[in-house]
Amino acid sequence: MKALVFAAGLGTRLKPLTDSMPKALVPVCGEPLLYHVLTRLRAAGYDEIAVNVHHFADQIRNYLSENDFGIPILVSDETDLLRETGGGIRHARPFLEGGDAPFLVHNVDILSDLDLGWFRRQTRPEALATLLVSERKTQRYFLFDRDMRLVGWTNIATGEVRSPYPDLDPAQCRRYAFAGIHNISPRIFGVFDGYGCPERFPIVDFYLRACAEHPIYGVRPRQLTLVDVGKLETLGEAERIFQQIKDQQI
Repeated sequence: MKALVFAAGLGTRLKPLTDSMPKALVPVCGEPLLYHVLTRLRAAGYDEIAVNVHHFADQIRNYLSENDFGIPILVSDETDLLRETGGGIRHARPFLEGGDAPFLVHNVDILSDLDLGWFRRQTRPEALATLLVSERKTQRYFLFDRDMRLVGWTNIATGEVRSPYPDLDPAQCRRYAFAGIHNISPRIFGVFDGYGCPERFPIVDFYLRACAEHPIYGVRPRQLTLVDVGKLETLGEAERIFQQIKDQQI
């Protein structure tokens, strides 16, 4: 099974740590974020993994070469251009394309107790993508219909609504936060081609364009502990919560 770990970002919210290292190597509970994500993917049966790199790319390359995870781990090199999330998936096409099985995309700064096998089994055969969502409080939410099919997005702070459905009423939708983990069908590359997607684009923009024509679903676990290790001010709290996750899994 294939997976792509997003590790190319600049990590601006973790400055000054990321002035000298990539976000992927910021330590949590004594190990880099990348270590935690890779070991969980391996334990869930993912045996072919790519990691995209841009910011301090050589540090990530060195880390991967110096640590044996027991499975092939390739590098998707974006040192020439930071392609954002959609472009990062598109750039990794030679690795991810092939076969019918969905591949997993996982943000490197997301740590959780998600049962990845369970999440994989929630993927519907017709789904172009399946998004892990939660009831986490935030300002930006995906909007879903009663069947948990994606229909739009909203920013509750500004009142902005984005949707391919001009008459969408957000009040009639299910509202959940995206958790940075998604299962994606290899068919997505043909849709990228059909839409003329550029080298650089956010995957959220693509999902909001494609959801009217292609089924994209959300999946919400009944229980989920998730830590977004994206801000310096929450790093200490992230360590405490992730340690609790580790203790519960022992």
